Amino acid sequence: MALIDLHTHSTVSDGTDTPEELVAAAAAAGIDVLALTDHDTTGGWSRAAAVLPAGMRLVRGAEFSCVSPTGRPKTPGDRATVSVHLLGYLFDPEHPAIVAEQERLVGERVERLRKMARNVAADYPQLDADRVFDLVPEGTTPGRPHLGRALMRAGVVGSVNEAFAEILKTGSKYYEPKTDTPVERAVQMIVDAGGVPVFAHPLARKRGRVIETSVLADLAKLGLAGVEVDHPDHAPEDRELLRGVAAELGLVATGSSDYHGTNKSTPIAAEATAPDALEDLVDRASGVPVL
Repeated sequence: MALIDLHTHSTVSDGTDTPEELVAAAAAAGIDVLALTDHDTTGGWSRAAAVLPAGMRLVRGAEFSCVSPTGRPKTPGDRATVSVHLLGYLFDPEHPAIVAEQERLVGERVERLRKMARNVAADYPQLDADRVFDLVPEGTTPGRPHLGRALMRAGVVGSVNEAFAEILKTGSKYYEPKTDTPVERAVQMIVDAGGVPVFAHPLARKRGRVIETSVLADLAKLGLAGVEVDHPDHAPEDRELLRGVAAELGLVATGSSDYHGTNKSTPIAAEATAPDALEDLVDRASGVPVL
């Protein structure tokens, strides 16, 4: 059976493998179909496609930074929200709404990283806040992992995981929010661009608050096509719950590693998507083809 990993990152966002190295790592792991889904950018697509080996297919995508209701309002005025991620596959990268929103999101990430670096440097003077962007290659979407690597270089932490656990996690005194895309708008934007939206790791509880499954039901009415069920941060009982929700709502159930290279300990192809699920996603897309 084909080995399919539909969620990976390169140095174009917050991974440690270049797009070329990512394709090589996928080939070495025996992957037949690889999705490149960097955060809020399509900048790695052409580089990955240029080195695609014979026999491997590439699904071009991105992971959109979004904000979502935690569930349906329980009281008048209830506006509780949570940061979430939406995977968009096979959309037209030149669609005006996609271009404008990705440019805006990258700007949000730049400003957030600048503020967080200054916040951290106030308590850890060994960090040179002005040099953090030296670790962000040109054409790369900046993010907290770049600050984590700067903290490693400064000797404050021993790993990026340690940096997130102790300093950079959401809600820490150093954390700065950014204005993400309302998830309803992101679903519509991806659909309008001929793409297929899939909700990423919706019950990754170790990351903080999560959505209620009613959110998936509401988004399915707007065009949500799938939900990432098999993910390294999902507990077995939550996978079972999501698989049932997906079946009930007619959503495609996917699986993927969310590979980030050495920024995370999860290896590529740690989780996978069934071939018929991929076929279902491809059948729903009209933006760009699978390579």
